[in-house]
Amino acid sequence: MASDFALQVPAELESALQMRTVRYFDTRRPWLDLYGIHVRPVAPFGSTSRRLDADPALIHRSLPDELLFEVFARMNPYDLGRGACVCRKWRYAIRSPVLWRNACLKAWHLFGVVENYKVLQSKYESSWRKMWLLRPRIRTDGLYVSRNTYIRAGVREWSVTNPVHLVCYFRYMRFSSSGRFLYKNSSQVVKDVAKYMNFRAAKGDGLFTGRYSLNDDQVEAAFLYPGLRPTLWKIRLRLRGTQQGANNRMDLLSLVTSRVNSEGISGPEEEVLGAVDALEDEITRTSHRRGLAAFVFVPFEEVETCVLNLPVEKMDYYVPG
Repeated sequence: MASDFALQVPAELESALQMRTVRYFDTRRPWLDLYGIHVRPVAPFGSTSRRLDADPALIHRSLPDELLFEVFARMNPYDLGRGACVCRKWRYAIRSPVLWRNACLKAWHLFGVVENYKVLQSKYESSWRKMWLLRPRIRTDGLYVSRNTYIRAGVREWSVTNPVHLVCYFRYMRFSSSGRFLYKNSSQVVKDVAKYMNFRAAKGDGLFTGRYSLNDDQVEAAFLYPGLRPTLWKIRLRLRGTQQGANNRMDLLSLVTSRVNSEGISGPEEEVLGAVDALEDEITRTSHRRGLAAFVFVPFEEVETCVLNLPVEKMDYYVPG
């Protein structure tokens, strides 16, 4: 009888019940009512209650998709990651392979377009976004900072006390996508050094310019101290990240300074990587074992609020993590 009665329901009444279920059914939760929030299920695709031409966001109603894509194309990859968290539409738009292809070719343009395509197909399943997240790269939107401390003995005033001083100094490195980098060794904090840590700064600021190379996650950088007897400064680093795609840490593997007794090397702009091996009999090497703290990446927008700006009396040592 129940089945016979269900078959005799008029078609008009059945359609009305379906519309009421779709449009007016609310899932009530008493604790949500305290905030004036009502959970409403999304109408199924193709339903008459779903309006495909209505977008609740004002920016989507006034800005065409073509112009929105042009805005995304001019954003850096890290801002794209933040923009993908805004809404579902932005998330799908930012996943466009064109955006991540441009970012990858710019980040690894020293390898060439052909080599980047080979790496893309062999290691990252032809996904530019996956290549951006998983392939080690050097970040150029900030500074890599290494904070080092050591204890120095002070002047003894009485025989019962031995005063000591905690000395703090920083190593700063800024990389560019053209294969050049800036280096500075200073006791100044990050917010003071970031103001003039650029490639157009004067050499009197204590900045040194050199060249670097990236091989997988290994970074080799070198530059020359000027002088009558030039000194070659060479460092080896390993890139890593505290999370996927961050590349915000560089472990210092070795630091070597070499006094070159030959005039075969001149000028900081010359390619100096591998010059020490070529002048094996004419150099005096010094391998440094102290002050090898890892480098921490600090974006330019965070230099004023970075914890590395704290003085020694508030932070005696720092663990990069």
